[in-house]
Amino acid sequence: MKETFKFLKERTQVNYIATIDGDKPSVRPFGDPFEYDGKIYILTNKKKNVYKQMITNNKVCIVAYDNVEWIRINCELVDDSNNIDAKKKAISEFEWAEAAGYTLDNPDFAILYMSNVTSVIYDEEGNPTLEERF
Repeated sequence: MKETFKFLKERTQVNYIATIDGDKPSVRPFGDPFEYDGKIYILTNKKKNVYKQMITNNKVCIVAYDNVEWIRINCELVDDSNNIDAKKKAISEFEWAEAAGYTLDNPDFAILYMSNVTSVIYDEEGNPTLEERF
């Protein structure tokens, strides 16, 4: 988990999450993840289509590139939106969070963590350089 989180948090500014929208793929950019209680989390809003897609089918693929290597993460996202302590961590981690509506009293503030993860970092030629499972 350590290298996966480091890649997403320190080596890239944007990662891309692929979900299933009905019968077709849908990809969109996501910002920084955060770590809490030994898990990698993302945050979003329950009103967004991406959240609805992740709840309907929680199997996603996340890809990011740091201009030298790239990462592919296949995982399941588990909704942990009732975890107040994890939400507090998200709010404290991102100075923009509260201004964007990510507050403890907002029922649409969603957090999800990665589970059943297979993460592979590849070099520019497409050769795997590191694999993590957690």
